Amino acid sequence: MRISELAEASGVSLPTLKYYLREGLLMPGAATARTRAEYDGTHLERLRLVRALVESGGLGIAAVRAVIAALDDPPASPHELLGVAHHALPLPVEPIARSEEVVGWMHDLGWESCLRSPLLGALTRAVADVRAAGVPLPDTAVRAYAEAALRLAAVDVAIAARATSPAAALHTVVVGTVMIDPLIAILRRLAQEVESTRVLGA
Repeated sequence: MRISELAEASGVSLPTLKYYLREGLLMPGAATARTRAEYDGTHLERLRLVRALVESGGLGIAAVRAVIAALDDPPASPHELLGVAHHALPLPVEPIARSEEVVGWMHDLGWESCLRSPLLGALTRAVADVRAAGVPLPDTAVRAYAEAALRLAAVDVAIAARATSPAAALHTVVVGTVMIDPLIAILRRLAQEVESTRVLGA
């Protein structure tokens, strides 16, 4: 298909397509003339991923470029590939220096593989914000939240593992994380209603 047909099939404007090509986010088509190229289904798949990363995932061009580079020259394992996508996501809160308490939690949970993650600084900030708001956060509560989060992560990874291509797996991790977070928050509130009825209701 020609670039105009690619634009129509993807729903992406022609100027945006040309911008993605200039930035290296979309690979060039097969040249058929000096000013003409042909595109195929692989371009459409890549374009859908880029669009999802930018529009749904909220990633900047540099982060999208890192994800695309990992696709074009994939690391040795699917775990590392998904790690590239995971680290491309913006942090939920602005990180600060990680605390010894948070590092201790990682050891207690057996999550030593996370000790170098920038998320520990974000977790430290989130914990500080919770406590500054006057919400008690004992170690037992953190452990319970972490165990629940691990069960959610098992669902996420299982879905990504069933993806039909590396691009689909990246789409699942990046876009899925962004889009599923509100769903989880709503389910949590519904579950609070159920549990409150069970424990505190008449």
